[in-house]
Amino acid sequence: MTKRILVVEDNDLNRKLFCDVLRAGGFSVEPCSDGNLALEHARFFLPNLVVMDIQLADVSGLDLIASMKGDAVLCEVPVLAVTAYAGKGDEERIREVGAKGYLSKPVSIGPFMAAVRGLIEPGV
Repeated sequence: MTKRILVVEDNDLNRKLFCDVLRAGGFSVEPCSDGNLALEHARFFLPNLVVMDIQLADVSGLDLIASMKGDAVLCEVPVLAVTAYAGKGDEERIREVGAKGYLSKPVSIGPFMAAVRGLIEPGV
């Protein structure tokens, strides 16, 4: 069965790049450009993984991750945080709210796909 990935990213170029690379990797992908709609998209799409930008226009990715972890339907879905925040303590803070993976932008394709596969296909 094809694994499903929700991509929450408000930057058009980044969202397109992530979606294109994931589709080329054989995943079913649902793009979401509006953080305010991310949880609704996740509940409808029921992803196996969420790729989450942290610095969204209208809402914090940190708040969205925390909301997912408190949601009975979404709490077990792993989140890969992809962010320009790369300061001291940022990764720790992002993981504390519930992200299972963390990559800082700019993202290279190899490490991105390795992180995705590590979260969506653990042990493979």
